[in-house]
Amino acid sequence: MSSEESLSSTITDWLFINSWWLLLPFIMLLVVAAFIVAFVLLLYMISPLISPKPLKLNGAHVVVTGGSSGIGKCIAIECYRQGAFITLVARDEPMPFNLRFHKTVYNFLIQVVLCISVDVSSDYNQVESVIKQAQEKLGPVDMLVNCAGTSVSGKFEEVEVDRFKKLMEVNYLGSVYPTRAVITTMKERRMGRIMFVSSQAGQIGLFGYTAYSPSKFALRGLAESLQMEIKPYNIYVTVAYPPDTDTPGLAEENKTKPLETKLISETSGVCQPEQVAKIVVRDAVQGNFNSSVGPDGYMLSALTCGMSPVTSITEALQQIITMGLFRTIALFYLGSFDSIVRRCMIQREQSKSADKRE
Repeated sequence: MSSEESLSSTITDWLFINSWWLLLPFIMLLVVAAFIVAFVLLLYMISPLISPKPLKLNGAHVVVTGGSSGIGKCIAIECYRQGAFITLVARDEPMPFNLRFHKTVYNFLIQVVLCISVDVSSDYNQVESVIKQAQEKLGPVDMLVNCAGTSVSGKFEEVEVDRFKKLMEVNYLGSVYPTRAVITTMKERRMGRIMFVSSQAGQIGLFGYTAYSPSKFALRGLAESLQMEIKPYNIYVTVAYPPDTDTPGLAEENKTKPLETKLISETSGVCQPEQVAKIVVRDAVQGNFNSSVGPDGYMLSALTCGMSPVTSITEALQQIITMGLFRTIALFYLGSFDSIVRRCMIQREQSKSADKRE
């Protein structure tokens, strides 16, 4: 073999060996990607095994506060349709959703709708007493839906001080009292569902909701702490974050809503209470901690999940994967909201200047 052939062979061998070194990072990347894909698939497969067992509403006793109208009423109807015994609790005398009879045969069970008039935010002893009466008549509470609430919108300095206190009493203590009244029995039975109906204004603070948003944010803190306490007892908490919903409460709120708040609210549509009820009841039955409605709601729940509990690995993976993208989209939304507030302020100042010149 000539020296040239020997040199050529040496160079070829060297290139062959080094080409493998050059390809090694790509090979390692493919191996890591394959492991990640296999791991994700495994998590998806085992996720149903660690999720809570769904609660069967057929024959269950469901208590709904704030059940005389709006979302609360529609939640009660949805649970009733699925075979539940219903206790409606409201300040105003709740009507049994226009049924001809309080008792209806459903799947060989005689369904009962019990209506109780009480202010769930005023006196805990009174709330405890009516819950006890309801359990004596319809059995232990299987699911509690805390939907009693009220809203007020306005600029911070224009909202009466008493309204801040009132909203915390109704929206927060109005959920604490009924929950406190049922929790002991649920722990003894080692089963149950508790739903807190918050709002998208309980996920993000918006112009005009300085009194309302804090009272709804408080529900999440309560829910997270409570879930950690009662999860070992097979009791699961759900926090529902409905958007603007076509209810008498929204119609009343719109009468005094600032222009900025109206324009911001218009960036997302208005949902029907029946649609909201179906989604939140499904999530509560499944034991999901977060319950959101629509694409905006899903994005907000993923963005604000923080240290909140998850009830499935699938949910956790979705939050991890979408967090960066949703944060980017949210920044555009926040910029749009700030722009709306600035435009309204400028228009207001220009209007005042025009009035002075006249």
